Amino acid sequence: MRIIKTREEIREAVRAMKAQGFRIGLVPTMGFLHEGHLSLVRRSRGRTDKTVVSIFVNPTQFGPGEDFNDYPRDLEKDCERLRKEGVDIVFAPDAEEIYPPDHATYVEVTGLQDKLCGGARPGHFRGVCTIVLKLFHLVDPDRAFFGQKDAQQAVILQKMTRELDCDIEIEVCPIIREVGGLAMSSRNIYLNPEQRSAALCLRRSLLAAENLIDQGEMVAGKIQAEMERIIREENSARIDYIAVVDYFSLEPLSSLDTPSALIALAVHIGRVRLIDNTIVYPKEIIK
Repeated sequence: MRIIKTREEIREAVRAMKAQGFRIGLVPTMGFLHEGHLSLVRRSRGRTDKTVVSIFVNPTQFGPGEDFNDYPRDLEKDCERLRKEGVDIVFAPDAEEIYPPDHATYVEVTGLQDKLCGGARPGHFRGVCTIVLKLFHLVDPDRAFFGQKDAQQAVILQKMTRELDCDIEIEVCPIIREVGGLAMSSRNIYLNPEQRSAALCLRRSLLAAENLIDQGEMVAGKIQAEMERIIREENSARIDYIAVVDYFSLEPLSSLDTPSALIALAVHIGRVRLIDNTIVYPKEIIK
């Protein structure tokens, strides 16, 4: 496994692989890898010939007061895990390599980027789109793999890829959960045992929403109210948002009269902001 730090070297390495006819898979990460990341790596290895994993804590997607400086990092351990998974290249550039001092170009998907998490984190998705598009240009993958936990990110990146004519197939892979149902996240390390237990309210609220829909409830407000009730049972939980939206437009729904709906939430447990979601298909349920 090669560990590459520069733009020139990653381009050269990918060109050499493509010259041999290999299909390239890209798994973009910010490191501090867990089983959720590794599930994407395994998917890439099963669907492409060569897998590149990027490890880059992207400063442009962190806002003022967010945890950029404290974001967990362990490149050595990450590389050890990726070597065991059979990854071909780890691309781990420094910030100056990606964003030179005079960098002034950014990518935005207007409309979608301001909803849900974008409302609480202005500029976040501009940073995400910018780094992902830069990685697409540097790695030139045939497929790129992202997790469903970051559902809004996945919707935005799919739209960006379509509208900027990137010849890349984006594959969104299922959420990987810890025992008990907490969605895996690098930030879970910040949770103490009591907070980790409290954080299970996110999954409980989503399961309750799915159960209501299975029973025929289509009124979004009633679903949100039940989710809010469950979360507020935890004194340490502070709700950022609970949303029932169309999966593709991210527009709020009053009724689940849509082929696919995203039920998403962001909740603060202590100082940790956690997100989770589920996708439901009301039209199929009605049938």
